[in-house]
Amino acid sequence: MFNFLLQTEQVSMTPTLIMFALIFVIFYFFIIRPQNKKQKETEKMIASLKKGDKIITIGGIHGTVAATKEQTVIIKVDDNTKIEFNRTAISSVIVDKPAKEEKAEKADKKAKKADKAEKAETAEKEESKGSKLE
Repeated sequence: MFNFLLQTEQVSMTPTLIMFALIFVIFYFFIIRPQNKKQKETEKMIASLKKGDKIITIGGIHGTVAATKEQTVIIKVDDNTKIEFNRTAISSVIVDKPAKEEKAEKADKKAKKADKAEKAETAEKEESKGSKLE
């Protein structure tokens, strides 16, 4: 009467193990690896801080590095105001581009736009010539 309870099928663990391995690989490439890269970049940035760098803290305070110590950084936020922060409280270093580079980039963009407009005009002229001949 209860023979169906005594009959057990042997289920393979292979599909389950493959699924767990696949999930681990996905987590590694989409979560763990990018986080490790970002952490290494942040550590490198913090280690390379020097006097005169413009920075932003995790609290949003903008300032210039006045002095560095082993674990802390003294930031000048105004003429007579200096604040000491842990190095880990620095979120980013601001890199200013010189004005000449910015002007050169704008000129390059304008030249590219002019080239595109010129190509479009020549293409339109060729199309209109082709339609007139027919």
